Amino acid sequence: MTVPTTHWTELDSPVGPLLLTADPGTGALTSLSVPGQKGGRTVQEGWRHDPALFRAAEEQLAAYFAGELKEFQLELNTDGSEFRERVWAALDTVPYGATTTYGEIAARIGASRAAVRAVGGAIGANPLLIVRPCHRVIGADGSLTGYAGGLERKVRLLTLEGRLQGASSSPLL
Repeated sequence: MTVPTTHWTELDSPVGPLLLTADPGTGALTSLSVPGQKGGRTVQEGWRHDPALFRAAEEQLAAYFAGELKEFQLELNTDGSEFRERVWAALDTVPYGATTTYGEIAARIGASRAAVRAVGGAIGANPLLIVRPCHRVIGADGSLTGYAGGLERKVRLLTLEGRLQGASSSPLL
């Protein structure tokens, strides 16, 4: 059985270059990563550069960075465990300009308070930065906690969404 080729493109953005990959059969976005991202993707031999496949993503990301788009309408296709998929689906419900905590995400998916660390691991493994808004998850005390794309990018995204006024270190809740 032949493994389908991954299609990819790279876009410039205010937070640096974005590497997007998609399922060649459906065109569904499978990842969005940034250079230096913990667990991020890099172009592999045999991948097919196919910018046309990503037109909708490119237009929506440009509108998001221009402050004109609050919710992405893209077909997504991720391949995580049942637990991770539940966590990622909960991320999709966090509105533009809002923040939530790891504990609140655990509660949304019906996980115990003890599962907060596992929720954090699932959020850290989110393959769709920006589009699936893991940057909107903060610490219980309102602090900006880890972000696979780097805290500087998290600050820039939350500032863009009007949640932060510059690089404030004050609690967000």
